[in-house]
Amino acid sequence: MITADVEELFEELEKTQHDFWNIARETANFLNMLIKMTNSKTMLEIGTSNGYSGLWFGLALKETQGTLDTIEFWDKRRQLALANFEKIGVDDIITAHLGSALQILPELCKEKQFDFVFIDANKGEYIQYFDIIDPTLKSGAIIACDNVLSHEEKVKPFVDKIMNDDNYQVEILNLPAGLLLAYKK
Repeated sequence: MITADVEELFEELEKTQHDFWNIARETANFLNMLIKMTNSKTMLEIGTSNGYSGLWFGLALKETQGTLDTIEFWDKRRQLALANFEKIGVDDIITAHLGSALQILPELCKEKQFDFVFIDANKGEYIQYFDIIDPTLKSGAIIACDNVLSHEEKVKPFVDKIMNDDNYQVEILNLPAGLLLAYKK
């Protein structure tokens, strides 16, 4: 639930959206609803930044009694995110990993199975993230990727691969920056 305190924090973070490459509010709200509609329990986020999207995910996962694992390369951003998670009380369900997603993902995907994945990090690495995550996802899992229209050339290899993968039903939504949504059959 979005209380006045949460709304105030969202508005504060939205003022720095371009500095931290945060997703748009429309995208965040859509994914928050999707997490709740699908009753997702185990979520992975690649690209924490200052925690804006993680706040939206954490609020949804509180309702579904789920958890979020999020990965951030820069410690300064991770520290901001941790403080923001604590401000609204979702820090107890979020594990914020520090380091390269390409180094963290192989081990993390051995330890946990995710039913919802959000990718919003190094655009040129989307295809590598997918190659690591895909074999571990069960039928019914969702992958959401931001910036597929705003960074179309950088993510093209990934988009081409997942669009032509018979194991996925895929749609690109015309939300700000472009959101690819994939459902594993």
